[in-house]
Amino acid sequence: MTRHIRHAALFCALLLVALLVNAARVQVLRADAYDANPANRREVIARYQQPRGDILVGGRPVTGSRDTGEHLRYERTYRDGPLYAPVTGFSSQEYGTSLLEDTEDGLLSGTAPVLAPLPLWNEFTRSRSAGGKVVTTIDPAAQRAAYEGLRSHKGAVAAVEPSTGRILALVSVPSYDPELLSGNGTTARRAWARLNADPGRPMLNRAVRRTYPPGSTFKVVTAAAALDAGVVTDLDEPTDSPDPYTLPGTTTRLTNGSRGCADASVREAFVRSCNTVFAGLGVATGVAGMRAAAEDFGFNDADLRVPFRVARSTFDPTVDRAQLALSSIGQYNTRATPLQMAMVAAAVASGGQVREPYLVERTTRAGGGTVSTAGARPVRRAMHPATAMRLRELMRGVVEEGTGTGAAIPGAVVGGKTGTAQHGLGNSGTPYAWFVSWAQREEEMEPRVAVAVVVEDAAANRREISGGGTAAPIARAVMEAVLGR
Repeated sequence: MTRHIRHAALFCALLLVALLVNAARVQVLRADAYDANPANRREVIARYQQPRGDILVGGRPVTGSRDTGEHLRYERTYRDGPLYAPVTGFSSQEYGTSLLEDTEDGLLSGTAPVLAPLPLWNEFTRSRSAGGKVVTTIDPAAQRAAYEGLRSHKGAVAAVEPSTGRILALVSVPSYDPELLSGNGTTARRAWARLNADPGRPMLNRAVRRTYPPGSTFKVVTAAAALDAGVVTDLDEPTDSPDPYTLPGTTTRLTNGSRGCADASVREAFVRSCNTVFAGLGVATGVAGMRAAAEDFGFNDADLRVPFRVARSTFDPTVDRAQLALSSIGQYNTRATPLQMAMVAAAVASGGQVREPYLVERTTRAGGGTVSTAGARPVRRAMHPATAMRLRELMRGVVEEGTGTGAAIPGAVVGGKTGTAQHGLGNSGTPYAWFVSWAQREEEMEPRVAVAVVVEDAAANRREISGGGTAAPIARAVMEAVLGR
């Protein structure tokens, strides 16, 4: 009898060992495979069993969570969704996340290890921390001014604080309401299909994800390159600039949209936006000099994140002299995001220094304890301080007596540059209207805001500088909001 009991005990022990080995195999060796199995809904269910952390603008949440009482319990909600969509992105039970909702997903969903009270605590307890909060750098007044200014157009606005790189406004129009995508039912699926089929591409963040030919606003870069290289030493000295200008090695003639450009000084050419003068300056500076200057401002940087990825702005270094002439006036292969052009204006405003832009001021736990802060941002020199000072003079002249008078603000010092960028087959498309600018209060020492505006559907005479009439008033409204005017 005792022998049978021993055999039964041994058999039970073997079964127990087998169970433990299988449990170890499932939980350790096969854990990743089971986690990745589409049939495993545990992680998805757990993800939506608690409210998501909030994204804050101006100290107030622009996101929230709604208890649906369903299997996937909490859905994302948005306050002023179309206004802040280029900042927040969307968080959808069906389609995932984008923009800040994506880059800060671990913190917002509560899965980030840094939120756990102790290292590996959540792994042992199988619990999830409360979602943290993301505090943005956005100025709500500037954001709304940009959105209202663009509402009847298609385009984008980016505004930054020159002294820090803080992004104060990031607007793209047409926009959309991210809340329509939050759930996983027919409403979300229909909204997704409709938004993706819309020719206006409302889910495209034009401020950071689309590049445009910058047109005459790129003359700021060309002027900086020519001044730093010593090609230009006196802003008021006449240049040897024929009108029209024959592109080197070709019979193609480049003309101007305004009169008085023949042999105009750099100051006159900047105010009148003379293509012929700046094309010649670019050729005289050379490909290497123009490339170096453009890259110092941030062009050709494929790694810029704010924290989500920013499309690469480009200056083509493989051009011949004729193509260089066109590139130097923001045409040919030269392309820029609105954020990049805001960085160009900010470099002028901050004495020639470029500070890496950022959108997240800090992140916190649900209770308010700080998780991370933006900290000091990388700084590089885009031009000599003396060059930046002279460019500020030139940009002030555009606003005070040139094509950018629509950006003037009483009681403030404003500098700007208009631009009209041709595009389409044979330049047949409606020109993009650009305006880049910076502003400071008269009683202050340094500019407080730099802005770039691009309008895709500006209604203007193709022979006129449309940036001054269409884009400049939008920039003025954003600058007024930041200055408190």
